[in-house]
Amino acid sequence: MIRITQLKLPVSHRGEDLEKKAAKILRVGTDAIKSLKIVKQSIDARNKEEIWYIYTVDVEVLGETQAVKKAKSSQVAIAHEKKYRFPPAGSGILSHPPVIIGCGPAGLFCGLMLAQAGYRPLILERGKDVDSRRERVERFWRDGTLDPETNVQFGEGGAGTFSDGKLNTLVKDPGGRNQKVLEILAEYGADPEILYVHKPHVGTDVLGEVVKNMRRQIIRLGGQVRFDSQVTDLIAEDGQMAAVEVNGQEIVPASQVVLAVGHSARDTFSMLYQKGVPMAQKAFAVGLRIQHPQKMLNDSQYGEKWSGFLGPAPYKVTWQSGGRGVYSFCMCPGGYVVDASSEPGMLAVNGMSNHDRGGRNGNSALIVTVGPEDFGDASPLAGVEFQRKLEGLAYRCGGGKIPVQLYGDFKQGIASKDIGDVKPQIKGRYQLGNLRQVLPECLSLPLIEGVEQFEHRIKGFSRYDSILAGVESRTSSPVRIHRDEKLESRIGGLYPCGEGAGYAGGITSAAMDGIRVAEMIGQRFAPMKDI
Repeated sequence: MIRITQLKLPVSHRGEDLEKKAAKILRVGTDAIKSLKIVKQSIDARNKEEIWYIYTVDVEVLGETQAVKKAKSSQVAIAHEKKYRFPPAGSGILSHPPVIIGCGPAGLFCGLMLAQAGYRPLILERGKDVDSRRERVERFWRDGTLDPETNVQFGEGGAGTFSDGKLNTLVKDPGGRNQKVLEILAEYGADPEILYVHKPHVGTDVLGEVVKNMRRQIIRLGGQVRFDSQVTDLIAEDGQMAAVEVNGQEIVPASQVVLAVGHSARDTFSMLYQKGVPMAQKAFAVGLRIQHPQKMLNDSQYGEKWSGFLGPAPYKVTWQSGGRGVYSFCMCPGGYVVDASSEPGMLAVNGMSNHDRGGRNGNSALIVTVGPEDFGDASPLAGVEFQRKLEGLAYRCGGGKIPVQLYGDFKQGIASKDIGDVKPQIKGRYQLGNLRQVLPECLSLPLIEGVEQFEHRIKGFSRYDSILAGVESRTSSPVRIHRDEKLESRIGGLYPCGEGAGYAGGITSAAMDGIRVAEMIGQRFAPMKDI
């Protein structure tokens, strides 16, 4: 296979133009090309008058070595693609199937890989299945009835199920796990374009079906997935996992336990701390969600000529303010701000969008870095309490509803009285208020400085009637649960995994970490024998 990089075509090109351009670069006729596969596709929008698609493609022709020499181009080379391989099984004996705590991306992908390799894992999820979960979440958004066990944070699929479903990651991936994650998602129902587009996403409306299909396959392969099953205690003997306690009463034997609980499992963090599981504070970031008209963002990013042609435009902005980073996070083109609360008397927001990203607004979290120096306590759980404090202030600011405020009013420190031309696009109840009462000044002032700077990059970013909503406090885990080179905690057989344990920062990296833990278990133990 021949790989061609930096293949440029105007955004208005037709499908057959890609093959013609590849043939031209290779100096062959189009009839010589036996197959062509898109490996990557991105957009070069630096010149708004002439925007390009940039492709990397793999092309199959006869006599590939001679064809590369004939092309005489630095864009052309023999493709060397490394395929993912699950490692050979170990020889250790498992008396019981591996237990996975949590059915978010880390737990789900770990479970699928183990099931495919014959280990018949048991996944324990405190929340409900994705369909029941969706009903509970929709009810909460309508009338404020919160189910602490099944909400935007907890339930089948994890927090990522109610998000934009972005799949980009900065994790280095020499083993091919990133591509494997994308291939699995496409296999179980995501749009196949995620395999090559520069910033792939799945969409909330599609993610639920993907998650269900993965769960069904785990069960077909001999695994189990149990809902309404919160792990309330770990039982160790001589420093080695022996069992887990479920719902405060049932004892499930387990010598290999994957701890994939997600970044909001605060009661689980407390239980682990009391059990002496080593953990530490971790820096993260907090802030507010900001909404702008999606058309305004399209015009700024792509220019008015192409604004309606290229679909909803994303953005990514960063700034440094007095030692704190200020940046956009989880940008949702054509999306919604959602009430993502999981504890009574506290309020947190997130962003989500459907696959078509068809909403009138784009939103992102504008967040400011915080660390142990802000938490005021040396306890490993001090970051959790920092989050809780902000969420309690947000709850009171909005009277139990999402507090929203115009950016111009936030800048002046006055409560908003009316909405401007930007109309809110929010899942959940909301109320006008003053978010300066939620964020401390050490965070509010850098956020304002960042917004003013971002105006130089995106025209209209600092408009007075941009809508802020808060508080965005669950950007990543506030703790890191220590693990060694075998990915185990100090308790043997306990594998801290994914975002909640502090080893991931999104759907893809969490799924990759779940695969990595599955590999470690697979390398040490033989698959379960049929009973």
